Amino acid sequence: MKAEIDVIERNGTWKLTELPEAKKTISVKWVFRTKFNLDGSIFKHKARLVVKGFTQVVGVDYGDTFVLVAIHDTIRLLLALASQMGWKVYHLDVKSAFLNGILLEEIYVQQPEDFEVIGHEHKVYKLQKALYGLKQAPRAWYSRIDSHLIQLGFRRSENEATLYLKQNEDGLQLVVSLCVDDMLVTRSNVRLSVEFKVGMQDVFEMSNLGIMNYFLGMEIYECSSGIFISQRKYVVDILKKFKLESCKEVATPLAQNEKISKNDGEKLKEPSTYRSLVGSLLYLTVTRPELMFPTGLLSRFMSSPSNVHMGVAKRVLKYVRGSVDDMKSTSSYVFTIGLGVVCWNSRKQEVVAQSTVEAEYIFLATAANQGIWLRKFLADLGQEQSSPTKLYCDNKSAIAIAQNPVQHGRTKHINVKFHSTREAEKNSLVKLHYCSTDVQLVDIMTKALPKSRLEFLRLKLGMSKANLKEEC
Repeated sequence: MKAEIDVIERNGTWKLTELPEAKKTISVKWVFRTKFNLDGSIFKHKARLVVKGFTQVVGVDYGDTFVLVAIHDTIRLLLALASQMGWKVYHLDVKSAFLNGILLEEIYVQQPEDFEVIGHEHKVYKLQKALYGLKQAPRAWYSRIDSHLIQLGFRRSENEATLYLKQNEDGLQLVVSLCVDDMLVTRSNVRLSVEFKVGMQDVFEMSNLGIMNYFLGMEIYECSSGIFISQRKYVVDILKKFKLESCKEVATPLAQNEKISKNDGEKLKEPSTYRSLVGSLLYLTVTRPELMFPTGLLSRFMSSPSNVHMGVAKRVLKYVRGSVDDMKSTSSYVFTIGLGVVCWNSRKQEVVAQSTVEAEYIFLATAANQGIWLRKFLADLGQEQSSPTKLYCDNKSAIAIAQNPVQHGRTKHINVKFHSTREAEKNSLVKLHYCSTDVQLVDIMTKALPKSRLEFLRLKLGMSKANLKEEC
């Protein structure tokens, strides 16, 4: 607690003053947390002074609050590129990042408990900078770090607003990816990386965590075979949370040909446990693409889950350890760079398709859009792709519709936005190719599969059960 107050005072976050008339104060509270290492040992005990932001009134105490954070696709893409180019990825953590955000609003907070200033018991603190818990704190911090990186000569990517690039006439020099108070720094120029880290530590209180090995719940292992990501610690934690650490493993996440509906079984009296379990499984899809279909299916019943839905959810979690209500299709895509899978998606379509062909054609537009974004992202990183991005589809009719605009009778009812694939192929941004269903990787994210098929596709996706920590 003393260390937290020292940081606040040293940073000039507040000043003691009288409360002006017609102004109100916001209460603060202490939040305590124990942070752990990958092996479960205690890393440190942390105290954070937090504003009770839920008492703030929009338009009075704060305005805009939106702030951008790096998406997992960006992180995986950077890791894949670093693996292929031989770059090192360094991890920096800004201590008390939100305390650096400049406030535009006039905010007063009460003195924290156990910290009354002698002789000034009736005074309050006027915030010069943000405190954790304020609605506008994340946006204030993002504005601060954004302006600082721009001053250092970085250019913010137009295709990923949390990616900053520094380049000169010789090409790309440094890449920085920002995720709230965490920074990932990479590029082959080691000298520039060191200079950047030292310069940042002169301006902000930062921890240099060295080579990236743990980020947003992902464990990163680097070896001669490449860079591998996993969520082993997270899996152990949720197994303990739901008391399934000693359960018997199952070979597949879903029983083959099993159909579940919103009307199945008896409704749960306490649905919060089900929602927490499904939410935990959804976060596991960051490194486990084969969980996209079962967790997406289970998330459809969040509003009114039953004991049947809970049973299926627990089966998925047991698999991790070692809908028939409408006619909407579930579609997926997977993108790879070299041998590494960098992004994936599986979702139920928003529109009702009249045939399998139409369902495939509609989702081709989504895949094409993702492919175009990846091309732009890589171009920002100096890896411009001259040839079209290959899209593999196991439906010849869907490919024919995309390549032949005269099939008016079969396509006139399809929303115009789904015809964007034709334009993308015409401009040589993507190229559609047929692949047989036997080698279609996205099957693992669209249906329940037998064990042999599931294991085959997992292997094709580059997933491994090996103890990577020991291997690497």
